[in-house]
Amino acid sequence: MNEKSAKHVICPTCKKKGDWFAGKHGPFCSHRCKLIDLGKWLGGEHVISEPLGEKDLKAVERNGE
Repeated sequence: MNEKSAKHVICPTCKKKGDWFAGKHGPFCSHRCKLIDLGKWLGGEHVISEPLGEKDLKAVERNGE
């Protein structure tokens, strides 16, 4: 990531743009947004639907070449 794009990170919770990795809560803009995201994971709103299978890994390898 170059220096210019690092200054334009979008907070995953509130969608504000800023240099969030420069602060202690990056990629979130604040402690509040970080806690909101954690609550969504703990409450089941954010989930990883299923583990990656062998075919998924092969697709990633093909796309990465």
